[in-house]
Amino acid sequence: MQENYLAKWLNNELSEAELSEFKTSEEYATYQRILETSSTLEAPSFDEERAWEAIVTRRAERPKVITLSPFKTFLRIAAVIAVLLTGSYFYLSTLDESFTTDYAETKEIVLPDNSEIILNAESQLSFSEKNWDKERNISLSGEAFFKVAKGEKFTVETEQGTVTVLGTQFNVENRGDFFEVSCFEGLVSVTFNGKEMKLAAGNSFVAINGEETKSTVAKNGQPSWMKNESSFKSIPLKYVLEEFQRQHNLTVQLKNIDTSQLFTGTFSNSDTDLALRSISVPLQIKFKLEGNKVLFYGESAP
Repeated sequence: MQENYLAKWLNNELSEAELSEFKTSEEYATYQRILETSSTLEAPSFDEERAWEAIVTRRAERPKVITLSPFKTFLRIAAVIAVLLTGSYFYLSTLDESFTTDYAETKEIVLPDNSEIILNAESQLSFSEKNWDKERNISLSGEAFFKVAKGEKFTVETEQGTVTVLGTQFNVENRGDFFEVSCFEGLVSVTFNGKEMKLAAGNSFVAINGEETKSTVAKNGQPSWMKNESSFKSIPLKYVLEEFQRQHNLTVQLKNIDTSQLFTGTFSNSDTDLALRSISVPLQIKFKLEGNKVLFYGESAP
């Protein structure tokens, strides 16, 4: 690649032939990525009035104008490019790996140590791949199932609590004031409200609005949502309907419904009609499905 191609490319001065040759070079992909990243950086805000006053003052002082020689101009451009390339490199190297899911979507993720993660609907997970060997921290908002490679260790951080693991299988859900950790294999350490506890396989820890309870799960099993179902054991209806909305990508509306009543049961994540009946029949409530909206209402509602 000719040395002046980079400057001409930045100024859109390359001919079609030169541009074609430049695109085949090894450096082109790197420069293109840096240019795209740099375009997202925002300049700091400034006071327009003060800036204008400064310009007027400088004009009044009639400073001597010095014309740079072409060589000095080239050096100035080269210095700017060097700063741009260096800054963009460090910016790109510190970016986290981030994954998100929408309603009715799941996603499989493999960590640098070959541990596996399945992200449930409407969830977000991130970690630093570059610093994985040093930090081994995962940030989670929503719900995910973790299958940790044998002998590997990392920490899952949520807004409500932290889970530290070593070669195990477990599920973490963190949504608003709902926090649950279920251990299916091995042992996990859960920190909640400053208190640390050990959770062995077959046990589950749940905190709703700060109230803590413990339950059981099947050893060597998996969370129900990985089998296209959502299961609940004495959970307020509010969270059940939120999960239904999340899994079926529907807007839920309520009328004369007590969302604090407890629900125990399972609904399908793939069959909407079956899911609606699985929720409404045990609670003796009714529903009306229209388009992408569903209304749950009590017997006394008009």
